[in-house]
Amino acid sequence: MNNEDFIFGLSFTEFEELALQLGLTGLMLFMVFIIWNLGKESKAGRYGMMWLFIGLGVGFVGFVAKGIIQKLLGIE
Repeated sequence: MNNEDFIFGLSFTEFEELALQLGLTGLMLFMVFIIWNLGKESKAGRYGMMWLFIGLGVGFVGFVAKGIIQKLLGIE
């Protein structure tokens, strides 16, 4: 398969990049929902919910920051 094949009007590489970004965004939003649900079911309160989001959300915040830093520095 070469790069001139089209899927939904996009080249294969463009479609692959778009699908990856949408998929990762969906997974991150699902992780936010899981953290929120965990805090709600454990009756963590505001302070506990804050620490849940800080503690469990640091991983994907770092992942997003890595992508932004790479774009700013032109590293791909």
